[in-house]
Amino acid sequence: MNRRRLLHITAHLGGGVGKVLSRLAAESARRGDGWTHVIACLEAPEKSQFVDHAQAHGAEVLVCPDPATLAARIAAADIVQLEWWHHPKVAAWMGGDPWPAMRLVVWSHVSGLSPPEIPPEFAALPHRFLFTSPCSWEHPRLAALDGETRRRIDAVFSSGGFDDLPPPPRRDPQAPVKVGYIGTLNYAKLHPDLLDYLAAVRLPGFRLSMVGDPVTADGLMAEAKARGLAGRLHPLGYSTQVVEQLAAFDLLAYPLNPRHYGTTENALLEAMAMGVVPVVLDNPAERHLVRQGETGLIVDSPRAFADAIQYLAENPDERQRLSANAARAIRQDFAVGRTADRLHAHYQALLAEPKRGFDFKAVFGEEPADWFRACQGGEAWRFPDGATADPLPPGPHCLYERTKSSVFHYRDCFPQDARLARWAGRLEASR
Repeated sequence: MNRRRLLHITAHLGGGVGKVLSRLAAESARRGDGWTHVIACLEAPEKSQFVDHAQAHGAEVLVCPDPATLAARIAAADIVQLEWWHHPKVAAWMGGDPWPAMRLVVWSHVSGLSPPEIPPEFAALPHRFLFTSPCSWEHPRLAALDGETRRRIDAVFSSGGFDDLPPPPRRDPQAPVKVGYIGTLNYAKLHPDLLDYLAAVRLPGFRLSMVGDPVTADGLMAEAKARGLAGRLHPLGYSTQVVEQLAAFDLLAYPLNPRHYGTTENALLEAMAMGVVPVVLDNPAERHLVRQGETGLIVDSPRAFADAIQYLAENPDERQRLSANAARAIRQDFAVGRTADRLHAHYQALLAEPKRGFDFKAVFGEEPADWFRACQGGEAWRFPDGATADPLPPGPHCLYERTKSSVFHYRDCFPQDARLARWAGRLEASR
C-alpha cells in the first residue's frame, strides 16, 4: 500500500489540540488506514504527554524544525493540515517566506465569534477550511460567504474521544448534590456576572467546587469575599486527577462568558462523558454540545440557573436520566472514530485537487502587528497605527489574557514590534 503523508503544523501539542492530534494518530494506526502522521510543533512542548502518545502510535513529531526542514516536509506531504487559533508562532510561519505548494486544510480551534476572529478571506483561502463547531457560521461575515466558498468549508468537532475514561460511577441519588466546575478561572472564560448566578441559588448549603489554576482564581475569590459570597466558592486548585474530581460531582455548573472563544469545550464533554449533568448558558458553542432536556439544561439568566440547580437537586430520577443520556451520547457522538471519519472524507476528496501556493500576507499583512490586528474584528479600532494620548475605554475580558493570542502574547513573542508594545501598554492602562 502506498502510504499517504499528512503533515500537521501546530503551535504546540498542549491542551485540547494535543489530545485530539495524538488520539487521531493512534486511531490511524489502529485502522491501518494508510496515512502517516507528522506533527510539526513550532514551539517546544511544556509537557510530553501528548508527544509521547503520538510517537507511541507511529507519528513523527518535529519540535521547532528549521525553515529548510519544514519546507522539505511541506513539499513531500500529500496534505498539510494547519491547526489554527491565531497563535503568534503560527502567524510567524504564515507571514514568513513563501512556502512550497501544498494541499492545505485549515482546522480552526476557535469559534471566531469574538477575538480572535476568522477573517472571511482566510476561510476562503485554503482547499478546505474546517471549523471545530457549527457555531462559527453565526458570525455575519462568515455567513455571508458565497456558495462556492461555503462548499469548501465544514465543521468537524475537535474531539479525541473518551476511550481513556472509566465508566461513569454509580451515584447515590439520595445524597446531597455536589456541583463543580473544571476549567479556566477568570472572566475571559467565565461569565463576568458569575457571582450573580451563584448568589441566586436557593439550595441550602450550596457551594461550587472549582478545579483550575489557583493563580487565575485570585481576583474571583477577592470579589466573592467582598460580596459576602466566599462561602459559595470552594477552590480546589489545579488537578491532574480530573477523572476523580468528575466522579465526585453530580452537576457541572458551566456559566461561560458569552464572548468566549471555545468550540468543542473538552472540559464540558469530559464531564458529560462521566455522567455529570451540565447546566450551561445559552451561548453559541454550548448549544451545539448540550441537548436541552436530553443531556443537560440550558439557561439564560441567574434566576433560570438557580431554578435548574434546584430542580436537579430535588429530582434525582431526572438527574439520573440526564446523566445516563449525557454519558451515552457524548461517548458515541464525540468518539475519535467520528472525528477521523469526518476528516478523512475531506482528505480523500482533496487528493484529487492540485497543490498550490498561498499568500497569507494578502490576508494578514506584512508585520507582527498586522497579523495580530487582522483577527480583532470589531475591536480592531483599539489598535491604531499612529500614537495617540486619548484614553481607551475598558474592553472585553478576552483582550486582557496574558496568552491566548492576545496583544500581550504577541508583544512577548515579537518584542521588536513597536506597535505591539504601544498597544499592549495602552490596553493595560485601560483596565
